[in-house]
Amino acid sequence: MTTDHYTRLVAERGSLQRLLSQIPDDQILDRCSLQARLDEVEQELASISPRTGQPVRARLTFRGRPVVGQHGVFAEFGLKATASFTDAVARIAAAISGEASSRTAIRHRPECRLLITGTALGSFGFELEEAVQNSQPENETESLVAQALELTQNLLRATVGTDEELADSAAATDSRAVAAVRSFLDLLVSNDAVCGLQCLDRDFQYRDVQEVRRGVQRLSQENLIETEVQLEGEFCGVLPKARSFEFRIAETKETIRGRIGASVSWPEEINRHLNEPMTVSVQVTRAGTGRPRYLLLSLSPGVR
Repeated sequence: MTTDHYTRLVAERGSLQRLLSQIPDDQILDRCSLQARLDEVEQELASISPRTGQPVRARLTFRGRPVVGQHGVFAEFGLKATASFTDAVARIAAAISGEASSRTAIRHRPECRLLITGTALGSFGFELEEAVQNSQPENETESLVAQALELTQNLLRATVGTDEELADSAAATDSRAVAAVRSFLDLLVSNDAVCGLQCLDRDFQYRDVQEVRRGVQRLSQENLIETEVQLEGEFCGVLPKARSFEFRIAETKETIRGRIGASVSWPEEINRHLNEPMTVSVQVTRAGTGRPRYLLLSLSPGVR
C-alpha cells in the first residue's frame, strides 16, 4: 500500500461524509448509495492501515470576524491560519525529535503532515488527520504527530493558565516552536478571531480575542525567558525511561530536577557516573514569576 493511496481514501471518506450530511433523510436511494461506498472505504482503510494504531485526528475551529456563521470562513484567513497552525505543529514535532528547527526548513516535516479531511461545523473550521507514513513502525503506539498535537494543545491551554503551567509546556519544546505558536495566535488577533482545538479526546477553546491577545503577550520573549547555562556539579540520580534527572550544583549545593532532552541519546549511561564531578548544559525556562524548569541538553565528554 502506498501513502498516496491511503491519502486518496481518506480524502474520499471526507467527501462522502460531507455529501451524506447534505442529503435529506427522505432521499433514501441517494443516501444508501453513498453510505455503501463509505462503508467500502472504511473497510479498506481498516484493512490496509500501515500502522496498528489509528491516525490521530483533530478539529481546528475558528470564530470571529473572518467566519460567516456556520456557512464558511474567508479563504485568505482560513488558508493562512491553517498553514500557520500546521507549521507550529511541525516545529513542535521537530523539537520533540531533537531536531534544531530552522526558520526555513524542517527535515521531519514529511513525518508530521496533516490532511484536511472535512469541515468542522458549529464554529467553522477543519477536520484534520495525520498523514500516515509507511516508514512508521507498526508497533508504534503514539506517533510524532500525536505527541506534537498534544503539546500544541497543552501550550495553547497554558497561555490562559498559571505561570507554572506555561513554563511546563514551554520547557517541553524549544524557542522556535514557541515563536511559531505565538505567530499563529498573533494572526488570530490581527483578524479579530479566536480558535478551538479538539484532539486526543481533549478540547480547548479561547473565549474571546482578548484572551488570545493575552496569550500572545504571555508567549513573548519578555515573559517567557529561555536561557542556556553551564553548571558544574554531580548527578544524584536518573530515571532513563521517564527521562528525568536530579543534579546537585557544586557552587550552591542546590539540587535541581528536570527532563532529559532528546539530544542525550543514552540517559541510562548517566547512572554509571553518579556523584562524579561533571559539567552539564541545561536549558532554563521561566514564565513570569514562576519557578524555573530545567532541560538537560548535553554533559561532559565521555558520557553520551
